[in-house]
Amino acid sequence: MFSKITKDNWLFYAIKNYDCPNLDSEKEFYEDVKRFKYIKRLFRKYKATGELKTRLVINHLIVLQNVFGVDAACTLLFFKIEREFWGILKTFLVYLKYVSDEEFNNVKVNKTILNSLEQM
Repeated sequence: MFSKITKDNWLFYAIKNYDCPNLDSEKEFYEDVKRFKYIKRLFRKYKATGELKTRLVINHLIVLQNVFGVDAACTLLFFKIEREFWGILKTFLVYLKYVSDEEFNNVKVNKTILNSLEQM
């Protein structure tokens, strides 16, 4: 059904993979979907100012993994977040052990952020 995620079908992919047993309303789903935008905003701020709220990023990623599962969350993250931020994203995903460093060979881990995460 989803051989390729596009701007036209990504929301259907998200709905299909959304697993929240105690979901009370559609509003909760859309609140979780907003986390992609929040992560993107945090990455943009890091690029502009050098300031990164690592714990907030980790919290958003963990929630996304909890409700979508690792594979779907990673697929959606790499679709929704611009390629210029993939190195930052991969760093967090490697740190959380959602992907291995060997996956996405063409994307380099940000060593500065990784060192910061390992110091936590």
